[in-house]
Parts: sequence; C-alpha cells; structure tokens
Amino acid sequence: MSALSASYHLILRNTNDSHPACSLIVLIFGHFCSLGPFRPVPEGLITVGIDGGYVRSREKGQSHFEVVVGKSIPQDRPNRYLGLVQTHDAKPRRRLHELLNDQGWQENQCVTFTTDGGESVRDLAWHMAPASEHILDWFHITMRLTVMGQYVKGLSHLNPEDGEQIGRLLRQIKGYLWNGNLHEGKIVIEDLTCDLEEIETSYASIKALRKAAAEFQTYIENNADMIPNYAERRRYWERVSTGFVESTVNAVVGKRFGKKQQMRWSKSGAHLLLPTRTRALDGTLRQKFEQWYPGMKSEAKDPVIDKLAA
Repeated sequence: MSALSASYHLILRNTNDSHPACSLIVLIFGHFCSLGPFRPVPEGLITVGIDGGYVRSREKGQSHFEVVVGKSIPQDRPNRYLGLVQTHDAKPRRRLHELLNDQGWQENQCVTFTTDGGESVRDLAWHMAPASEHILDWFHITMRLTVMGQYVKGLSHLNPEDGEQIGRLLRQIKGYLWNGNLHEGKIVIEDLTCDLEEIETSYASIKALRKAAAEFQTYIENNADMIPNYAERRRYWERVSTGFVESTVNAVVGKRFGKKQQMRWSKSGAHLLLPTRTRALDGTLRQKFEQWYPGMKSEAKDPVIDKLAA
C-alpha cells in the first residue's frame, strides 16, 4: 500500500461521516488516491495540428479518398509527423497516441489540438488527452467567409444595396468570431441566411451564395465548442491556425500522392506508404528499422538513406 493510500484509510477511520465538511475532504482525497501515483506536471505545451488531404483513387466509381495528415510540435523535443487513411485503419487513434508517447507525452501534460473541424479529423483527436484543448482552425473559417465575399462582389453589380448589406454582415461575423463572441456571431449568421433568402435578384450565383451561407451556419454550429477568443490567443503568441499543417499536407501528400505525380492509389497502398513517408520526413525511419532489425545498428550511419526515402 502506498503512503498516499495509507493516509487516506487513516483519515477515513478518524472522520465523522455526519459532518459535511469531513465527508467532502474524504471524497476529494479519495479522488486523488484513485488517480494513481503522483506525477509532476511536465513543462512545455504540445501543439498538434491535424488536417485532411485527398489523393486520387484507383477504385472504380471513386475519384478521390481522404488521408489524414498531422504534425506534433512539442516545445522541447523534435517535431513528428502523422499520416494514415482513417477509413482503412482499424485503430487510427492508436497511431496518434503512439506518436505522442514517442515524444514523452504524459497524461497530465497540456496538449492543444488544432483541426479544420471536419468530422473525421475532429473525432480522431477528441478525448485523446485528458489535459487538452481543441481549437478550430481560423484559416478554414476565413476561407469560407472569403468565398462568400467573392459571391457578394458579383451580387453588388446587380443589387448594390443588397450587396453592401450582405458584405457588412460578413464583416460583423468575422469580427465576432475573431474575438470569441460566439453568441452574437450566431445571431448575425442567422440574419445572413434570412436576408439572402429574401433577396430578389437575377444574379446567377445567388443559389450558390445561399448554399455557402447555410453550410457555414452548420459548420459553426457543429464546431461551436472549438471556437476560442482568437484575438486573445494571438496577443499571447499562441497558434490560431494550422498553417504548419497545410505545409505538411503538401510535403507528405503533394509530392508522392498526386500534385507532382499523376498516380492513383488504393487505400491499403496509401496507408502503408504514409507512415514510411512521415518517418522519413522527421528522421526516425532508420531508428524504426533498427528497432525491428538490431543488426542494422552501426556507428557509421549513412544519412543519404533517409534522404532517398524522403
């Protein structure tokens, strides 16, 4: 029996259960005993960005399928990459968990997950770490607002007053969401969708604008719990976007999987190559092979091998 558990049983024997304050002390102390051995709070935040990309499919009837790409950035350890096909992997969360463990992550260490809000990507990081926060990528919010802004420019040529009104609502939405005022932001988004339905115009893309506004409303509703005060985070030099993951998507997916080579992939083939590709990028490929085959260990390691794999 540990000293902590022994202390708990000693308090339990000498406590008056009829007194509310004593009962509360016993409950709190018992909770800490159930957490297991004491662990010091580790220093340093781990930031994990996860995003999705699409590669060409070789299967008939399917042009593309989604791959999940991520990057983990601790403050005091080297960065690591993640790549998998979630619809093919039976346990995708296990891969992310193993990556964090390789970086020395502890369950009481703060982890910030930044995603694009997609259901598959969001569910991968959800409930991964007890001391974690989940942030909706600001880039994907502004991207949707920018698309609607382009439609509004076309509307302004035919309906100047309506275009000015819709443009004003978009600016208000952006300001409210940037400052974390989700309540007012939802109200203005509702006004936006209602005003668009009432506009009478011959603008050819008005249906596309209405659809984009309705999808944006659903997007914000589904990810409301992940919208922080972006302005405050920026003031404290905290990340608000997954720009570093966008570059990771280009590095992992772009070269091998479609942008520079007109190749088509099966889900199993892409899923097998992605871990090799990511380990080559973060420099742990040879280390993994040496773990499998101890005979590969030697004092004179050739760095050219990892470069060729990348």
